[in-house]
Amino acid sequence: MLNETKAEIDGGPSSKLLFGVPLHGLKHLMQQLRQPSYRATQLYEALYRQRIVSLDQITTLPAVLRESLKAEGYEVGLPEIVQTAQSIDGTERYLVRMADGETVETVWMPGGDGGERGDGTQAAEEEEHPVRDDDDYKRATICISSQVGCAVNCQFCLTAKLGIRRNLTAGEIAGQVAAVLNRHSVELGSARGNKNPARINLVFMGMGEPFLNYTAFMDAVRLLTTAMGISESRMTVSTSGILPGILEFSKETLRPKLAVSLNASNDQVRESIMPITRKWNIASLLEAIAAVPLRPRERITFEYVMLGEINDQPQHAEELISLLKNLRAKINLIVWNSGPDMPFHEPAPRTVAAFQRRLRDAGVPAFIRRPRGRDIYAACGQLKRTLEQPAPLVAIAPAATLPG
Repeated sequence: MLNETKAEIDGGPSSKLLFGVPLHGLKHLMQQLRQPSYRATQLYEALYRQRIVSLDQITTLPAVLRESLKAEGYEVGLPEIVQTAQSIDGTERYLVRMADGETVETVWMPGGDGGERGDGTQAAEEEEHPVRDDDDYKRATICISSQVGCAVNCQFCLTAKLGIRRNLTAGEIAGQVAAVLNRHSVELGSARGNKNPARINLVFMGMGEPFLNYTAFMDAVRLLTTAMGISESRMTVSTSGILPGILEFSKETLRPKLAVSLNASNDQVRESIMPITRKWNIASLLEAIAAVPLRPRERITFEYVMLGEINDQPQHAEELISLLKNLRAKINLIVWNSGPDMPFHEPAPRTVAAFQRRLRDAGVPAFIRRPRGRDIYAACGQLKRTLEQPAPLVAIAPAATLPG
C-alpha cells in the first residue's frame, strides 16, 4: 500500500485502543480471551453503531468480560472534543484530542457548505433541491483531519504553518466522526427503528493530506462505511495532487468521491502557491485523474482557491477551460479565506462572478462554495490548532524527494 511519508510520523497511541479495530481483529481478540466469536460482533456493534465511549456501557457483554478487557489495558479510545467554537452561521469548530494528547481540528457544518453541488450524487441533489426543513431531519457535513499538521506546504493555508507531527490512525480518523455525531445525538440509518435518519456527508479536507496517510485513510473509510453505515457516495476526499495516491485510489472498489485542489491554471502559478507541483505537474495530474473510474453521473471535483490578482484573471479562466474540457469534472470556486500574516487578498466579488460565468458559458460546471465559519477560523484553509503541543515537529522528506 501507498506510504508516502516517513515512518517516523506513523506513531500514534497504544494498540490497546479498541475503536479502529475491524471485526476480524476483534474476533482475534475474543479468541485470545477464550470467548465465543459472537462477543466480537457485540463489541463491534457497540463501538461503531452505538458509538459507546466506555467499556462499562457495553451491557451486551458480561461484566466479567468487560473487567477482563480493562485488566488487559483495553479501552474504547474514542477521540475527545476538548474545545468548541461556534460561528454565527451555526458552524462548529472542535479541537479534538487523541489518546496521546495530540490534537487536530474537526468541523461540523449544519446544512453543508454547497461543496457537493453538481457532483452527480444524492448529496448533490439534497444540496440543490432541499425538500425538508424540520426537527426530525438533519443534514450536515463533517470536515475531518487525517494528519496532525500537514507536510504539503500550500502557501495560502494556515495548517501548512504547523508542519507535520504524525499521521492519524484509522480509528482516530473515523473517531472524529463518531465524537461529533455523539455531540449532536445523530442517529444514522434505520437499524434502531429511526424513521428519519440524518443525511451526513463527510469531507476529508481538514488538517493533513489524506493521500500521504493512504492506508489509514482507506481503513477509516472502510470503518465508516461497513461498521458505521455511512455510504462512500457521501464522502469526498481532497488531495493536493499526490500522484501515487490517485493511482492507488483509482483501483479501489470502495472509495469516496475525489476532489483535487488545483488552485491554478498553469504550472508556473501553481508551483508558486503549491510546491508539490515541482514533483507532479498539472499534465501528469490530469492524466492520473482521467484513469479514476466514476459512478454514473459522478464528476471529479476540482477545488480552486481564488487569490486576488494571482489566479483570478480572465486568462486563467480560459486556461482552466482548456485543461478540463475533456474531463467529467466540476469546479468549486473558493474565495480565499484570510489568515494572519498571509501575503494574499480576496478577489472582488465581481471578479469571482465573472470567472464563474466564463467557465459556465464554456460548459464547465462551476460553483462558488459557500464559506462556513470564517468568524471562528473554521473555513477552508483556516484550520490551525489552538493548543500548543509539547512534542517537537517531525522532519519529513520535502515534496521534491517523495517517491513515486
